[in-house]
Amino acid sequence: MSESPTQTAAGFVSEDVGPSTAAELQRVRARDPEALGAFFERYFDRVYGLVHRLVGDRAQAEDITQEVFIKVHRAAHRLDPARDPGPWLMTIAHNACRDLWRSNAYKLARRAASLDGDSPLAATLTRGGNEPERDMIAAERERRVQEALARLPEPLRVAIVMHDYEGLGHEAIAAATGIGHAAARKRYSRALAALAKDLKGVPL
Repeated sequence: MSESPTQTAAGFVSEDVGPSTAAELQRVRARDPEALGAFFERYFDRVYGLVHRLVGDRAQAEDITQEVFIKVHRAAHRLDPARDPGPWLMTIAHNACRDLWRSNAYKLARRAASLDGDSPLAATLTRGGNEPERDMIAAERERRVQEALARLPEPLRVAIVMHDYEGLGHEAIAAATGIGHAAARKRYSRALAALAKDLKGVPL
């Protein structure tokens, strides 16, 4: 498994985990039912949050998250008890999303959504506020940003969602997406440039 990052906003660390956590992960590795249940409960929200932001559809996100944990159960023997399992989970989740993006059904659904002018991803990522007038301005700005984000190719969208919405560092993103650290940084820069070009003239 790839080495985890030194520190990110999501809390991933490169240090070896403590003895109690390592013991729990060893039980997960051995497919102990109680340990697996606790593991799923602990990480479900993190995985679901990432998947939901990437695919922009609640039902699909629920299905993919379930699929991720089925894969975790099958691949439990590959879990390294001495490492934070976060990057490993993010890799499985990203691969599951990538499989969806490559499917013909998803491509057809995306075409239909674009014809309807609807952006499920935009609705998924919109953030609220507390002051009506400010919220209205912020909501419109956010809508434009998220519509532009939804138009990005999936690899570029992944770069922005993982970094800016999930708080992952470039090392963690590189490990999750199977590319090099430098490539992850370049992809993020390309994503920002593409987003800025699309949003030219939009007050941010």
